Amino acid sequence: MVIKNLENKIKLVLIICSLFLVGCIIISLGSIWTARGMVDDAHKKVYVLDGTVPILVNRSTMNETLDVEAKSHVEMFHQFFFTLAPDDKYIKYTMEKAMYLVDETGLAQYNALKEKGFYGNIMGTSAVFSIFCDSIDFNKEKMEFTYYGRQRIERRTSILMREIVTAGQLKRVPRTENNPHGLLIVNWRTLLNKDIEEKAKTSY
Repeated sequence: MVIKNLENKIKLVLIICSLFLVGCIIISLGSIWTARGMVDDAHKKVYVLDGTVPILVNRSTMNETLDVEAKSHVEMFHQFFFTLAPDDKYIKYTMEKAMYLVDETGLAQYNALKEKGFYGNIMGTSAVFSIFCDSIDFNKEKMEFTYYGRQRIERRTSILMREIVTAGQLKRVPRTENNPHGLLIVNWRTLLNKDIEEKAKTSY
């Protein structure tokens, strides 16, 4: 009788110890899971200083900002490629910047224009080229874009406006100092480049 009571007590102690151990394991795993979630949330939050006041901002993934970053990347490339001045160092600088954002199709267009003497003509006529973006259509699923813009060409005696439409695709690449959006324009081509208006400059 005494032995049976002792066995029952040992079983009871074993059950209680087992339940306690399982409870400790569950609490430990739950704490680790909660702490990991808190750390992940903390990594998504960044504090930005506005003067001396820290402001909490949330980090976003590239998928969430892809549409904005893609359009910004395309516009940046066109600004570099189509904004020209009668300064060979400036042209070289902007073309180098543009080539970081596009594949060999951009380099091919640059070389073709160079062989035709396009950039030499800019130097000879003191022409100033600037570009204005009208809109950019971007297909997120296909990673394709179409750029619509107008180019202003100011010469000594006239101002010419041209309509420019280009198209291409985007692919993701690592972000770098020269390519902050982590995108590369591929298969870039000009669909339209025509004169729309020319005005004589007023001479005083």
